[in-house]
Amino acid sequence: MDNIHKRAVPIGNLAPQLYTPLIAEVCDTVNRNGFVFLQPPMVAALLNSAVPGFVQGWEDFRLSWGHLDQDAFMGDGGTYRFRRYATFFTEQGSRHWQPSPHQPHYQTTVHNPLNGGIVRHFAPIPTELCEGLVFSAVMDLCCACFNVLAPHCAWHIEVHQFRIDASAGAASPTPEGVHRDGVDFVFMLMVNRVNVVEGETSIYDNDQRLLARHSMIHELEAALLNDAQVRHGVSAIIPIHPDRPAHRDVLVVTFKKR
Repeated sequence: MDNIHKRAVPIGNLAPQLYTPLIAEVCDTVNRNGFVFLQPPMVAALLNSAVPGFVQGWEDFRLSWGHLDQDAFMGDGGTYRFRRYATFFTEQGSRHWQPSPHQPHYQTTVHNPLNGGIVRHFAPIPTELCEGLVFSAVMDLCCACFNVLAPHCAWHIEVHQFRIDASAGAASPTPEGVHRDGVDFVFMLMVNRVNVVEGETSIYDNDQRLLARHSMIHELEAALLNDAQVRHGVSAIIPIHPDRPAHRDVLVVTFKKR
């Protein structure tokens, strides 16, 4: 896994034929460990292989987190989480992802004891964002990886934009604690961090043994998880300057066999 953390491939310089070996390297690590953390150069290389020039859309993609709606379904009464949501699907063995009709989000209380057990309605991710360079690159990359990890599957895909706002004080990206999402695979992409510290991601096996801790602090850091194999949680983020805006922006993509 160390080579995945340290590899540096400049954006725009990745030959198309390298795409399959890079995917294989990522998937081999997930198969061995149940997860992998990827540093920005590796993620940029993979995304640029999927959609050359994806970085041209990064600024608009990043700024879209400023237009999320407050999550009205927080079991702790918190007002610190903002989000949008979209669903997609693929046919068996296909990398061609297609939008599903907008639908509510649901998790059982087994997987989300804080907010699960109810149907939750969230505003959709705008179509223009879903058709953009970065979103397309992320989806193509996820389809490529997860079709290697679980070939010949048809997928139900959920995409979540999350902003955790710590302007009023410490706020938790995973208020439900260490958990599984109740899916097959999870992809997490760091989009932005402003005026915050902490927010450490911890990975555990299903016997609650700690496997890894890592703070995703840079844009384009990512993690891939086998959700059946590991559990995850993120510690609270804390504002550095209490009198300034403070937040953590993440994209989460989940794949579940359908």
